[in-house]
Amino acid sequence: MKRIAIVALILAAGVGQAGAQDAAAGEKVFAVCKACHQVGDTAKNVVGPVLNGLIGRKAGAVEGYNYSEANKKSGITWDEATFSEYIKDPKAKIPGTKMAFAGIKDEQKIKDLIAYLHTFDKAPVKLTQ
Repeated sequence: MKRIAIVALILAAGVGQAGAQDAAAGEKVFAVCKACHQVGDTAKNVVGPVLNGLIGRKAGAVEGYNYSEANKKSGITWDEATFSEYIKDPKAKIPGTKMAFAGIKDEQKIKDLIAYLHTFDKAPVKLTQ
């Protein structure tokens, strides 16, 4: 009987983990973002803006990046829910955005990507005033 209870606990713990965010897995998801975006202490704007400190930041706010008018005027402040919706289909969330990306549809990959981006919450980023 004890074995059944232990196995049940182990299985329940595994199920809980399946829905959790995983920054290491998110780093792998970020590989598709790296073509246009950078993160980290030495990150700079390239095709897309720096993604340091994304969650909590207003859309169109990274200094030195030439955002689309649609992005600048979107009124969005990035939180996890808004980013999740955006990254599934950027052009649907912000019509007129310059971001040419088909999106990430897998919910777990999005959660993992967000966990990875959170590891750069305190990394340097210059914002417009």
